[in-house]
Amino acid sequence: MEENQCCYCHAKKERSEPEFKDLIHRLNRISGQIQGIRGMVERDAYCIDILTQVAAATAALNSFNKVLLANHIRTCVADDIRAGREDSLEELVSTLQKLMR
Repeated sequence: MEENQCCYCHAKKERSEPEFKDLIHRLNRISGQIQGIRGMVERDAYCIDILTQVAAATAALNSFNKVLLANHIRTCVADDIRAGREDSLEELVSTLQKLMR
């Protein structure tokens, strides 16, 4: 495996400290929501209450995706286009199609 690759993706990205902290904060909040939902199921909570919390977690994940996608377009995609790597646009289109399913 090349140095710039990981087992989950094809490339790595160095993030600014504020971007990194924001993304981690969002993920920690989502993780807490998921653990809360699990606890509700374990405590036999009312279905509607669980569904309400699932909707909140889904909204938080969608918000995370929006922030991450905006950062990706502003940095990775813009840098690739400036460098003449137009294939970044196809990757973006493919990703957007997956997100819109």
